[in-house]
Amino acid sequence: MKLKSLVSKLAITTGLLYIFGVSHAQTIQTGVDATFAPHAMPKLGGGYEGFNIDLANEIAKRLKKPINIEATQFSGLIPGLNAKKYDWIAAPTTVNQQRAETLLFTEGYLDTDFQFLVKKSDAEIASLDDLKGKTIALNKGSAYEAWAKDNIAKYGFKYDVYDTNADAVQAVLSGRANANLAGNTVVAWAAKQNPMLKLTFTIKTGLVWAIPFRLDDKEGRATVSNVIKCMKIDGTMSGLHEKWFGYKPAAGAAAITVAPGLGVPNMPNYDPTPFKPHCS
Repeated sequence: MKLKSLVSKLAITTGLLYIFGVSHAQTIQTGVDATFAPHAMPKLGGGYEGFNIDLANEIAKRLKKPINIEATQFSGLIPGLNAKKYDWIAAPTTVNQQRAETLLFTEGYLDTDFQFLVKKSDAEIASLDDLKGKTIALNKGSAYEAWAKDNIAKYGFKYDVYDTNADAVQAVLSGRANANLAGNTVVAWAAKQNPMLKLTFTIKTGLVWAIPFRLDDKEGRATVSNVIKCMKIDGTMSGLHEKWFGYKPAAGAAAITVAPGLGVPNMPNYDPTPFKPHCS
């Protein structure tokens, strides 16, 4: 009994040390899909850059730990996490019912919505009814193509699919399509890079991106959740949002809203126990 009590106290103490930012020597192992701009992408001179690269490096900095960010296919990240190859996943990971049943998540750090991109000279899309008669350019096999298939009859638009979203954006610029539909951060990056484009109507999904951990890693989830909350409180998350997407997050956005407890509210494995962030 004494040994069990000692082990329990040691685990609690270790967790508190992590939360309060005490340095540990172990290198954080994580991964991204480095083809997903502006979240992770190759940079000139070597290495990678993007919102999620900055996010991962900031977490490591605040935990006073070195970090190794591996570039790989997204399909291998969750299996790698469960195999203990990674401590957590730096790539943007959508929190849905199925994933939340098998993983622990931090609170969301970005909303993941669908958004339209049009030429700056074209009229705004004020509602989905404005799509009637228009052609939408989509990335083949994406969630946006699935949405188009489900809604084509209802709203009376046409759509073309392309191998990459960059090709879909080019279709808008060349006049072969009236709009591109993709993730809100991806189209924001495209608009930031090209002054001939602008953002317009957003389809709210109610979903967020968050950092996943293994189900048995409650300590890790609490430690990184503390950092995420502090980054929201001190404005760092908002600054990264503006740097990579070109605008400040709106009121109520996940990038600036500190959630109660640990995890994503209304999802499996959310812990509603009040959690007071410890920010240095």
